[in-house]
Amino acid sequence: MSDKAERRAAREVVAAYHEAELGELVARVGEAVDRYRAGELDAFDVDRVLFQYSRAARELWKYCNYGQVEIAAEVIRAQPSCDWWERGAPRQRS
Repeated sequence: MSDKAERRAAREVVAAYHEAELGELVARVGEAVDRYRAGELDAFDVDRVLFQYSRAARELWKYCNYGQVEIAAEVIRAQPSCDWWERGAPRQRS
């Protein structure tokens, strides 16, 4: 496979992974909004979910976009999915 084809294949792997993982994060936001509309959560609860989403999506973006795409694709192929939602959780104060 040529370098160009390998790079294209790597970009496809990273893009598919990024879209799938981002979709899971967006689904959590959707669930929170639905629960807010049903009266199960208040606006502050939804705001916390949005904050965590923002942090998680940023970490996912960095993972998928920093460095060489071929390396990112190899890591994605070799390792199970990361829990991006937990990676976006606010740090606990002591």
